[in-house]
Amino acid sequence: MLQDLIRAIVLGLVQGITEFLPISSTAHLLVFTKALGWTDLVGQKYFVDAIQFGSVIAVVLYFWADIRQILTGGWLAIQQRNWKCEEWKILVGIVVGTVPALLGGFLLKDILPESVGVIAVMSIVMAILLGLAENLGSRQRGFDQLEVKDGILVGLGQMIALLPGASRSGSTLTAALFLGLERQTAARFSFLLGIPTLTLATLYQSAKALGNIDSLLPLLAGILSTFVFSYLSIAWLLRYLQNRNTWIFVWYRLGFAAVLLLSLALGFWKNT
Repeated sequence: MLQDLIRAIVLGLVQGITEFLPISSTAHLLVFTKALGWTDLVGQKYFVDAIQFGSVIAVVLYFWADIRQILTGGWLAIQQRNWKCEEWKILVGIVVGTVPALLGGFLLKDILPESVGVIAVMSIVMAILLGLAENLGSRQRGFDQLEVKDGILVGLGQMIALLPGASRSGSTLTAALFLGLERQTAARFSFLLGIPTLTLATLYQSAKALGNIDSLLPLLAGILSTFVFSYLSIAWLLRYLQNRNTWIFVWYRLGFAAVLLLSLALGFWKNT
């Protein structure tokens, strides 16, 4: 039991730090569990996915004021038929932008490959795209200039995250930067847009986890650890992007991919 608790806390740390940074939590958790040989209950995919509930709680609490304002403003816009209201446009953008990822996830959840090779390739692809977005994006639009089309296009970008190693926050942040949003606005919007998808996917995995464990303690420990490090990760990234660019994540992803490809070439991974 103690071993399971420690492993759950460690996995929560990895999940929490990587979920909201544009480096892919799925990739790091998969590589981490494979590298350490954690193939027991705590290392099973449904358990690893279920501890993301801590990330859901963290992002909802962190952005609760924004969520309440968007929902309240959206409801008021419906009552007043004010379709140009800022909150209404953001709400519609988030709702419409969520559909592609949910539909794609439902249709492709059982056929998407999860391997170290795929993760390495996607890490390189997303590093290149993020670098291009950093160079080509105008970064002139703030949160008050968001449009419905931003939600739709960023939501389509979120579909890339269905591939292991792509990163939900990475794909949405990259799409938002391509659309000319300021770095901090792009990150903030990508977090808000990802809340419905992350919540529904996590609830689904949590139901599977509850049906396959004898004790709730490891799961609760993992969720608590994930919550703490997710909250810290969100706060750090938003503060970091106030006056810094995203190149640190581009170089990290390229380095991460290089390590994985080298380890594959040396035969470190089996059956991947």
